[in-house]
Amino acid sequence: MSNEKGLQDAHVKIGTKQTTRMVQTGMASEVYVAEDSDPQLTSKIIALCEQHNVKCTKVDTMKNLGKACGIGVGAAMAAVVKS
Repeated sequence: MSNEKGLQDAHVKIGTKQTTRMVQTGMASEVYVAEDSDPQLTSKIIALCEQHNVKCTKVDTMKNLGKACGIGVGAAMAAVVKS
C-alpha cells in the first residue's frame, strides 16, 4: 500500500459495520478493501461504494490494511471519513 502513513494520520473507521455506515451516511471519502477478505462482504461494500460514488481501493491483504490503519490485527475494510 502506497499511503500507509496517510491512513494512520486520517480519521478512519475500521470494519465492515462502521465502513458500511460511513458509506450509507455519505461520510466516507474513500474505502479500502482487502482482497483476501470474505468475498460476500467485499462485494456488498464495493457495490455500495459504486451506488454512493465513493472511491474504493483494493489492498492486497487484511494484514497490510490493518497495519496501514495502525492496528495490530487484520482488517477487511476501512473508510476514510470526510473532514
